[in-house]
Formats: sequence, C-alpha cells, structure tokens
Amino acid sequence: MIEVTQLRPRSTYTEDGELFKVLSYSHNKPGRGNATIRVTVRNLRTGTTRDTTYNSGERVQDIEVDKLEVEYLYDDGEFLHFMDTTTYEQPQLRRDVFGDDAYYLKEGLTITLNSFEGEMIDYVLPNTVDLKVVEADPGFAGDTANNPMKRIKTETGLEVAVPLFINQGETIRVKTEDGSYQTRV
Repeated sequence: MIEVTQLRPRSTYTEDGELFKVLSYSHNKPGRGNATIRVTVRNLRTGTTRDTTYNSGERVQDIEVDKLEVEYLYDDGEFLHFMDTTTYEQPQLRRDVFGDDAYYLKEGLTITLNSFEGEMIDYVLPNTVDLKVVEADPGFAGDTANNPMKRIKTETGLEVAVPLFINQGETIRVKTEDGSYQTRV
C-alpha cells in the first residue's frame, strides 16, 4: 500500500477490484485543513477516464506490472497482433484498447506491453515513430508568412500538420505523445 501523495503519472494501482493508471496528478494544500490530491485516472480494463480526489493520508494498493517487449505484426480489423521477441509467442490485443494510438503502429515497430496477473492491460509506445508520407499537397513558393503548415497523410492513416516543404514519398518523425511533426528523416 502506498499513500496517495506518492502517486505520479504512469503509476498503476488497484481500488475496489479495478485497475487504474494515473494520467495526471495535482496536489492542493489550502491554508487550513488537509491537503487534497486530485488525479485523473484511466480504468485499464474498461478504458474509461475519470477524475478522483483523495485526502492526504489515504492509501491505495499499488501494483507491479510485468513488461513484455513485443514487435507489431499486423491489424486484422478487430485485433492487433504482436510477437514476443524472445519466445516468439504472438499475443494480441483488441484494437479499441489502442484507440487513435493504433495510427502510430507500423510493421516491425517495437513497443512494450504491460500485463497484470497474465492479463494484458496497457502498452507503452516509443517517444517517436518514423512514418512515410503517402498523401501531400504541394507547397507553394512565397507561402512563408507565419510558419504555414499543411495536412498530410501517412502510411498508417495518421494525419499530421507539417511544414510546406514536406512532399509525398518522404519519411517524417512524429511525436507519439501528441501527434506533432518533429523532423524530416
């Protein structure tokens, strides 16, 4: 058991039989009285997000998750298939677990799957991924005021705002945290 003041983003805990991952954390200490800890958590089984407030001194049951390095293989529409790089087992996860993060997955990408008591509950993407541009409108010379951007489509279907000089067929690096363009590769 840990005190709620020890919770931080990406930490996991269990409460009332449900598994939660902390997305954001704030500590509020008023002039008088006890401090309150406000966390935004995601239920790792249902995927729902909620805000929860705890009083200072409360405790929750922290859990240890098992980490498994896997390589992304393919998407069959309902499930995403992976391969354990050491045992060659092929775990699969429902596509809806990833939501829009599925757009960052391309064949051969290595990610980390987290499990608790044998149940796959979460994943960790790399900080950036390199994606090939498959659709891009041409940029026009002289269009340089105020750092103009254009929308492109990548090989995975992800749409990204990029500078005008990016063309179809090039490879770009995208930040997985917010889907923003980083650099041309």
